[in-house]
Amino acid sequence: MDWLLTPFEVSFVARALVAGVLVSGICALAGTWVVLRGMAFLGDAMAHGMLPGVALASLLGGSLFLGAALSATAMALGVTALARSPRMSQDTSIGLLFVGMLSAGVIIVSHSRSFAVDLTALLFGDVLAVRPRDLVTLASALAAAVVISLVGHRAFVALCFDARKAETLGLRPRLAHTASLGLVTLAIVASFHVVGTLLVFGLLIAPAAAMVLWAHRIPVIMLGAAALGAVSTFTGLLVSWHTGTAAGATITATAVALFFVSAGAAYVWTRRPLAEPVAVDETPGKEFEYTP
Repeated sequence: MDWLLTPFEVSFVARALVAGVLVSGICALAGTWVVLRGMAFLGDAMAHGMLPGVALASLLGGSLFLGAALSATAMALGVTALARSPRMSQDTSIGLLFVGMLSAGVIIVSHSRSFAVDLTALLFGDVLAVRPRDLVTLASALAAAVVISLVGHRAFVALCFDARKAETLGLRPRLAHTASLGLVTLAIVASFHVVGTLLVFGLLIAPAAAMVLWAHRIPVIMLGAAALGAVSTFTGLLVSWHTGTAAGATITATAVALFFVSAGAAYVWTRRPLAEPVAVDETPGKEFEYTP
């Protein structure tokens, strides 16, 4: 059992585990709505759209969290503004901002000749470098995500099915949509330091997508996604310690692998053999019914 527990006796690995669990909770709350509303492309674009702010903050010696927050907020506001045009689809506006923000980030990075190491950490994360004050920030972000999810739950649920119905019920779908973008922004900004801007999308989507295949209640999906994220963090850190792989990438790869395991199990379950046919009605035109 030493191989299972020894890595987490090291202080920075233990902090990484706590950080990953907190991030898993944040991503579960936001990722559930992303998956249910089909906003995966938006989540991916916002994860990449943070790069300009993070790169600029790093070059100027400022706060990476602040730079990421400002950049992601600008991305969210831009998507909201462009989506109001009746002649432009949301996918088009997201794609344009995605490419524009990513290009801006690359341009900023290209002005520094000594940015290679920092860029690697920004893109792929450095979970083992999490500091105690980062844990406080993550805990605060999780608390904020819980509040947003509780306050906006009814409106978020209505948006998943019919925005016009939400308007009829007085749930203000536009405000709810903006709040959901804020929740996604919060999750991405809080998570990028752990798994990086390029890998945060996997932790945001994979656990929630894995749970959607099994659960039918939104709170259950969220709790299950948080649990899968925590398992991915523990397993990823363990594998990384023993194999020498990048910790953030290993955590994300584990989360994606768990999704495929869940998808395979769900496929097998839905294809399970049925019981013997039972004749319930022999009137003409009716066949035997099967009971699972």
